[in-house]
Amino acid sequence: MLIHNATLLTFDDANRVLADGALAYEGDTIVAVGSSAELLAAYPDMPRWDAQGLVLMPGQICAHTHFYGAFARGMYIPGPPAKDFPEILQKLWWPLDRALDLGGVESSAEVCLVDAIRNGTTTLIDHHASQTAIDGSLDMIAGALDRSGLRGVLCYEVTDRDGPAATAAGIRENVRFRNAIRNSQLASRVSSTFGLHASMTLSNETLEACTAESDRFHVHVAEHPADAWDSLARSGKRTVERLHSFGITGPQSIFAHCIHIDAWETALLRETGTHVSHQPRSNMNNAVGAASVPAMLRGGMAVCLGNDGFSNDMFTEMKVADLLHKVSSGDPRTLGADKVVQMAVHNNRALAANFFDKPVGVLATGAYADLILLDYYPTTPLHADNLPWHILFGVSGGHVHSTVCHGQILMKNRELLTLDEEAITARSRERAAATWERFWKS
Repeated sequence: MLIHNATLLTFDDANRVLADGALAYEGDTIVAVGSSAELLAAYPDMPRWDAQGLVLMPGQICAHTHFYGAFARGMYIPGPPAKDFPEILQKLWWPLDRALDLGGVESSAEVCLVDAIRNGTTTLIDHHASQTAIDGSLDMIAGALDRSGLRGVLCYEVTDRDGPAATAAGIRENVRFRNAIRNSQLASRVSSTFGLHASMTLSNETLEACTAESDRFHVHVAEHPADAWDSLARSGKRTVERLHSFGITGPQSIFAHCIHIDAWETALLRETGTHVSHQPRSNMNNAVGAASVPAMLRGGMAVCLGNDGFSNDMFTEMKVADLLHKVSSGDPRTLGADKVVQMAVHNNRALAANFFDKPVGVLATGAYADLILLDYYPTTPLHADNLPWHILFGVSGGHVHSTVCHGQILMKNRELLTLDEEAITARSRERAAATWERFWKS
């Protein structure tokens, strides 16, 4: 396909803006980026898509999400409201993941994938838990990804909170899925890492068992002070230090949140090149605080942007990231659109490079053809220097007109082409209702 007559945003290192830009892809890979005149002459026989001035940019990447969180939407939780994050886990998330069956795992993933296509998020790194339906759960999510056409990285959340049998099953599911997916036809689009819940629900013995099976991990870290307190009680070390002592840090690992860490832990993350994932909407909703993201970025750390199961409109996540740090610091100069784009685009792309054999999140020759078209027509000049501010203050997921992933058109002119949204929605309502019944009885 040759897409031409577009306002093309490469999001390469120069953040180039091509006013009458074009892009050609063959199969799943971009083969040329340039002016419309240049590419129309170079590829006269290639099928054409006249973008009619739409913005063409890379698909968005989400560094940390929970598909199963979709089933919490609108759910009644008995009793008084949770007063802090540990109570939120105990009253909502842990009973919910125990209430899921494999059908619920599938449906919660499907509704999130519909949302992702509509909002232009083409790569999602999921962190899954369904403690009474562990075996085969990652296959259910991978099947949904396959049908959607999107790109994903999957893992199962190992934890000790439900006893040794569930712990062993979680480890087994990570290993089984990793071995199965690496040899499958989906390997170029679906990858894996090894999931851990958090230091506070993992014994030394369990951490040793996990590190014997993998050298890259996806784990919640110091989302609340309780994680740090537990780590100190267990080991005399703070959370990052304890996890590092087991070999869990490193450039292929994702440490989500990292809110309640100190300067020495931050330095350790920097030294090891560990990716930190920031989820501002979730952090605000759980009232757990704001991570020291501006300082981490100033130190050159690989801070990425996720959504923790909120909507897959990563444009909204970017806006909230900017606002959270301004209000938490009391300084309107804090963070800024350029730093937010650094996290959401460039750092997320570097993270995704650990899992796929070609670049994603950039419009460049040799990268995967993961593209979105937006009906955003800027009312002020748009160029490389002010692009981040247009993204933050002009663009939203509602502007996404068409979505392409791996060279396949998943949505064109807001019409979904790979997923039946009506059927998915109806099935999800039934399965969510059954899940809620089990939740209330638990």
